[in-house]
Amino acid sequence: MVSGSGVIRGVLRTTAFRRLWYCTGLSSLGDWLGLLATTALATQLATGYQAQNYALGGVLVVRLLPSAILGPLAGAFADRFDRRYTMVVTDLLRFVLFLAIPIFSTLPVLYIATFLIECIGLFWNPAKDASVPNLVRRDQLEAANQLSLITTYGLTPVLAAALFSMLALISGRFSFLGTHQVDLALYFNAATFAVGALTVLFISQISGHRGSGPRGSQPSLWAMLAEGAQFVRTTGLLRGLILGILGAFAAGGAVVGAGKTYVRSLGGGDAAYGVLFGTVFVGLGLGMALGPRVAREVSRRRVFGLAIVLAGSCLALMAVMPHVVLAMIMVLGVGFGAGVGYLAGITLLGSEIADDMRGRIFAFIQSMVRVVMILALAAVPVLVGTIGQRRLPGTDGTIDGTRIVLLGAGLLAVVTGVLAYRMMDERGSVPVLADLMTSLRGDSSGRRRLQSGGVLIAFEGGEGAGKSSQITLLADAVRATGRTVVLTHEPGATALGRQIRRLLLDSDEPIAPGAEALLFAADRAQHVATVIRPALDRGEVVITDRFVDSSLAYQGAGRTLAVEDVKRLSRWATDDLVPDLTVLLDVPAEVGLARVRHRQAGPEAGGLDRLEREALDFHDRVRACYRSLAESDPHRYLVLDATRSVDELAVAVRTRVLELLPAGPAVPVEAVRPRHDVAEAGK
Repeated sequence: MVSGSGVIRGVLRTTAFRRLWYCTGLSSLGDWLGLLATTALATQLATGYQAQNYALGGVLVVRLLPSAILGPLAGAFADRFDRRYTMVVTDLLRFVLFLAIPIFSTLPVLYIATFLIECIGLFWNPAKDASVPNLVRRDQLEAANQLSLITTYGLTPVLAAALFSMLALISGRFSFLGTHQVDLALYFNAATFAVGALTVLFISQISGHRGSGPRGSQPSLWAMLAEGAQFVRTTGLLRGLILGILGAFAAGGAVVGAGKTYVRSLGGGDAAYGVLFGTVFVGLGLGMALGPRVAREVSRRRVFGLAIVLAGSCLALMAVMPHVVLAMIMVLGVGFGAGVGYLAGITLLGSEIADDMRGRIFAFIQSMVRVVMILALAAVPVLVGTIGQRRLPGTDGTIDGTRIVLLGAGLLAVVTGVLAYRMMDERGSVPVLADLMTSLRGDSSGRRRLQSGGVLIAFEGGEGAGKSSQITLLADAVRATGRTVVLTHEPGATALGRQIRRLLLDSDEPIAPGAEALLFAADRAQHVATVIRPALDRGEVVITDRFVDSSLAYQGAGRTLAVEDVKRLSRWATDDLVPDLTVLLDVPAEVGLARVRHRQAGPEAGGLDRLEREALDFHDRVRACYRSLAESDPHRYLVLDATRSVDELAVAVRTRVLELLPAGPAVPVEAVRPRHDVAEAGK
């Protein structure tokens, strides 16, 4: 799921990463523009229907073949040599090779230059990827990678398609710009790599020489395939993911391989081909950006299979479209489904595969994708050329081979999507149509409301944020609407939890950070199983003082444990239960701790607990993590400045919560007045 705009802005404020992002965009623009220009040039250099399709297939295979051969070597190279100079040299070499293609304008030069360009690009990409963690904070790494992904697959392909169409039209009007319409695009493409090389040269923060030898041996392609296959045989989730991904990429290879000829069958030229190509990536970007909002609470396992079915259905319909405009609409649907499915698949792989196996699984899938793409790109033009243009029985009309191939590819994607859905769906008791309709209506409590109508609201914040006060006031407001409210808290809401709380907060015995995280998870598992879920199943409103985010902030950021590890532990303990709304009362650490000390100075107050006694920098890390979590998912959080008055905060909380609750007795916001006798400083 794409990170929130606040996190993206925070990443882009890092100057070194921002420059590398510019360079990534230029390199991606050059790659996509080069793909369009070289495939178009291949068909211009060949003569005849079959020869043009064979030439097109040859270019596409030459572009993909190096990645299946040199991938492991390129990764080791990035760790062994200076990454900045590696990126500069590879960009300059690609600049020279792209210049050579329009100068010589022959198929052998095109094949050789394309092969060398792809080989060189394999060394640029791992050098860039390995440099990113050195330019951003650890908690910004995911957002940095997502930004690069959207740039590479959402923004630059669209820009490349627009540029290609524009440059092709300009070249056609001015013969001195080159022998072929695509020459100007190739010259422009070369210039992007020259500018990229100059940009990288001045990013001094990119790590340099890593030592005299590689830090670890990388397995060969076949070793990765063998290791991954062994793990896949014992993991049901992966079998569904891999089946769906490979079916989708086989269909995608058919679109790329047949696209040029398909556009010509509709009466379009190079400009129309560029628009069609760009439309795929408009849909892809929309799927990545809007898919999570549309899906909301729908299981990502379901979303993955359904998205592939959508893409395949649109591809099959595209095969029978009679006009370019209708074809564009179907292509947009293909891209949207692919974007949603890609994000869902990556999310599942990242969240449900153990860290020690994740790298090998990604390598396995990427290797299989390359093999499938090579086979598809090699086979599709041959199939199209072999089928040719056949006369329809009983008519004077003909059908182009691309239509038959695209129809078959679409049906293949639909079948693999259905099989992946059946293998991965874990919520068979909830009808998928009802699940989707609830999500499309914007019902943020998702599947839970399909069954009971229960709502979960969590209050989070640092020490002294005032949570207890606001929880009491909110409970009064919700009860006034006629709903049943359950107030609870962590840790210690159950009999077992009270024993764990004494160990966690009241004991002076040192507790290792990992043991502390496990104890909080144990308390939460009992809390969810015996208090929260039963209340939600009864359709009640549950308001909890602290939930999963407290562990992410206190044990993750505060104790400097890996936040992803703590998140995985908490998801397991709660069985993926997520609050419908999280109210974050944000207060500077020094202000909140001063409130706590003032409260504890009273005659009936006890001493400070283990967490309250932590140093100020600990609580600063906790606050920073809370803010980062809220920025990453702004639709689920209500962030309030906890230095405001109790009454102001209560009105803001009450207004948001009453909008969230299912339809019931209407009670004006003003009908429930804040209780001024509630203490302002809460835990």
